[in-house]
Amino acid sequence: MGTTGSPQSAHTHDLVLRGADVVDGSGGPAYRADVALRDGRIAVIAPEGGGVPRPGGARVVDADGLALSPGFIDMHAHSDLALLRDPDHSAKAAQGVTLEVIGQDGLSYAPVDDATLAAVRSAITGWNGGAPGDTSVDFDWRTVGEYLDRIDTAHGGHGTAVNAAYLIPQGTVRMLAVGWDDRPATPEEVARMRQLVAEGLEQGAVGMSSGLTYTPGMYASDAEITELCRTVAAYDGYYCPHHRSYGAGALQAYEEMVDLSHEAGCALHLAHATMNFSVNEGKAPDLLALLDRALDDGADITLDTYPYTPGCTTLVAMLPSWANAGGPEAVLDRLADDETCARIRHVMEVEGADGCHGVPIEWDAIEISGTSNPALSDYVGKTVAASAAERGEEPFVTARRLLIEDRLGSTILQHVGHEDNVRRIMRHRVHTGGSDGILQGAKPHPRAYGTFPQYLGRYVRELGVLSLEECVAHLTSRAAARLRLPDRGLVREGYRADLALFDPATVAAGSTFENPRVLPTGLPHVLIDGRFVIEDGRRTSTLAGRSVRRTPSASEGR
Repeated sequence: MGTTGSPQSAHTHDLVLRGADVVDGSGGPAYRADVALRDGRIAVIAPEGGGVPRPGGARVVDADGLALSPGFIDMHAHSDLALLRDPDHSAKAAQGVTLEVIGQDGLSYAPVDDATLAAVRSAITGWNGGAPGDTSVDFDWRTVGEYLDRIDTAHGGHGTAVNAAYLIPQGTVRMLAVGWDDRPATPEEVARMRQLVAEGLEQGAVGMSSGLTYTPGMYASDAEITELCRTVAAYDGYYCPHHRSYGAGALQAYEEMVDLSHEAGCALHLAHATMNFSVNEGKAPDLLALLDRALDDGADITLDTYPYTPGCTTLVAMLPSWANAGGPEAVLDRLADDETCARIRHVMEVEGADGCHGVPIEWDAIEISGTSNPALSDYVGKTVAASAAERGEEPFVTARRLLIEDRLGSTILQHVGHEDNVRRIMRHRVHTGGSDGILQGAKPHPRAYGTFPQYLGRYVRELGVLSLEECVAHLTSRAAARLRLPDRGLVREGYRADLALFDPATVAAGSTFENPRVLPTGLPHVLIDGRFVIEDGRRTSTLAGRSVRRTPSASEGR
């Protein structure tokens, strides 16, 4: 669908989207309308046959046959450095994503001091790149506010490809106040962490994340996290945990987070709320019943998922937590010691490491998706078991070598999910969409490039798991409500003109496990702030993305 000049001489608006099928994000039926934009907002919606004059504009886009929806909100993104490094960022922009929530899984780059920054850069190289020595990003911030300012002024002051909201990473906060030690925090350290969380929220963060299978955040007790969540609640933010197990004990781990948030009086958003591993096959109804009981009792809970079965993380995350104590250099020292490695292997292969969610590791389900060291690219696309067979050695030996030679920078796909669980959870009344997309590596998970068109193409059009209107509501207004954004997530007059135009008959993810960096089809136009980020299926040079900061509530007497 191309663009034309306005047929009217009075150009009262910047842009008119003519004859679109408006799927407004509310979940209500689609309707045909002209939508006029002015100064970055939706100025007029003129439904067909509604008696409202057709608006004119300086430019008109023929949207016949296209659905017009709010831009999609990625509630779980790992673009913390990609936004700063890559002005194009088509991986998300081309999906119709107009806002990403970063700072996930308890580990990100603010707040930090010099030493903590160096440690966290090493710890999550597999997620984001940016290892010490990488000069592609100038790490010139230390506070949350400075990081958000950097988003606003990225790429020569023009901003970023899409908008971003930030969660304060609890693991980084613990690293800054306590270090990497596996021990209870002292009262003074808890007070320091609460201060850091408060400062981050005051500077614009929307909540706090945790990675409770990642060190050092996993060393925090429930009581410690509850105290931090009390601070989050005081600022009307929300808590977003990657909880303590997605495998053995998953239901108990979900219940732990529900109870913790209730005790703290804090809103809860469950990150990548999956039920994986063989022990959880068919158990999605048990999780949803747990959530329904809490919701019926008045709890404020939401969740996000991605529409795929395999998970994705780093290889080092599979180790037992005690092997990760002390930070990356300490881990490498342990991996170099044969006796210690024998203990690690026993825990991983026999007992089930907490890093692998209490389930004995299946090396034929662990596929290497990327390495930081290009010389190790031969591992990519193969399971650890397959690489070991090629070398005539045991899988643990192969994994150990890879961890050491790649300095913990390898990413993996973990093929442990269940399709029925995925479908059941995505239908739930508090479900939102999150890609959990790691953009690093030669063969990343296709969800990084395909999550949102995968929902619209496969799960709406092909499988009918959700109606189009329901699905768009999950991906837009529900997420905006969780983020407490008063003017996003709906196609409404006065709302921000962050919009996606797609063809419901053809929209589809192009990315696959074999070719994961392929952009989607059937999604010709994406606008942020009323400006084309994607136009006629191509990325423009527009950098309309900015930080989206927490709006102070009227009750904050600070």
